[in-house]
Amino acid sequence: QVELVESGGGSVQPGGSLTLACVGSGYVFSNYAMSYYRLTPEKRELVAGITSAGATTYIPSVTGRFTISRDNAKNTVILQMDNLKPEDTAKYICTRGYTRDDIAADFWGRGTQVTVAG
Repeated sequence: QVELVESGGGSVQPGGSLTLACVGSGYVFSNYAMSYYRLTPEKRELVAGITSAGATTYIPSVTGRFTISRDNAKNTVILQMDNLKPEDTAKYICTRGYTRDDIAADFWGRGTQVTVAG
């Protein structure tokens, strides 16, 4: 069955960096877009997405600070987060898209907590 396993969350001071990784299994990884969402009690945001061809998209608040990439040979998507801010604190969830180009979530991982505090 489809499975997404995230790693790399944790606590960091403002201005710091974290790298999240997500390994997909149970499907042909290279055939699907992938994304990261983040959840807080107040909202859910699609933070960054990457198509099967490698085209990327970001929400404005993370543009220039976050980078999403994928390694199809390792069935892995990476979210590099730099210059983290307290408002980035959330549970980050790796998702598989519906198609090669549709980054909207079709399948969700369990998530990993990111906390940014001084």
